[in-house]
Amino acid sequence: MTTFDAAEVPLWAAILGSALLLLGAGLTLIGTFGLVRLHSFYQRIHAPTLATSWGAGGMALGSMIIFTASSARPVLHEVLIALFVTVTTPVTLMMLGRAALYRDRSEHNPGALPDQTDDLE
Repeated sequence: MTTFDAAEVPLWAAILGSALLLLGAGLTLIGTFGLVRLHSFYQRIHAPTLATSWGAGGMALGSMIIFTASSARPVLHEVLIALFVTVTTPVTLMMLGRAALYRDRSEHNPGALPDQTDDLE
């Protein structure tokens, strides 16, 4: 098993990979600020969804570039990580949003959106 040596990474790969890692980390940080700063639950679930999907994608792509360039072979493990995060995060938060909306409508909370199916009858 070989170890990672940062000196073996070409300059172009180090710059591009580092930029993608910083971009992904920055997007994730912006999502956490949105999670803390937004007021309602429905607003709070939107920011982390976008930040996690795009942030994880950027970090996985940066990692893939750096490790592919340093090992001189394609490293594709990060594709699975990015795929799972990109697919599962929006679905999970959509289900949380629907559960919260159902709860709010059941309890007749004033902040709940009206049921659109009532207009169809």
